[in-house]
Amino acid sequence: MPKIDPNALPVLTGTSYPPPHDAPCAARRVQRLAAAGGLGQFGVNLVVLPPGSWSSQRHWHSAEEEFVYVLAGELTLVEDQGETLLRAGDAAAFPAGGNGHHLRNLSDAEARFLAIGSRIDADHGEYPDIDLAFEPDRYRQGPRYRRKDSGAG
Repeated sequence: MPKIDPNALPVLTGTSYPPPHDAPCAARRVQRLAAAGGLGQFGVNLVVLPPGSWSSQRHWHSAEEEFVYVLAGELTLVEDQGETLLRAGDAAAFPAGGNGHHLRNLSDAEARFLAIGSRIDADHGEYPDIDLAFEPDRYRQGPRYRRKDSGAG
């Protein structure tokens, strides 16, 4: 099994959301660990959120499942049921379905976590707090967003 050195991987900063929805995630840093190892059935990302940053817009997936494990710092999980503080060693799981969720770093220190999720081409979902949805096949063709109220993203 080949060793993956996170220090040798590219760091992706920000998000592909269209403006103005990209702003809360602009400082987010991601390293794609599973992709670096040639894995395609699920993703494992090392995510770093500076103070004030969000992991994503609050969203849900129709088919994919997600799991997060906090490595360092404090994060606020925001979901349909409310807010929950997560600290190093805490984990959260999101079965496919309509529970909109994301993480916010409301602390004054950097936070790091692993984000693990299935990769299903037919997956789609929505962002309950904003006029945005995502379409199938985004992993092979890149993200495809649309407005919920009128179509084009």
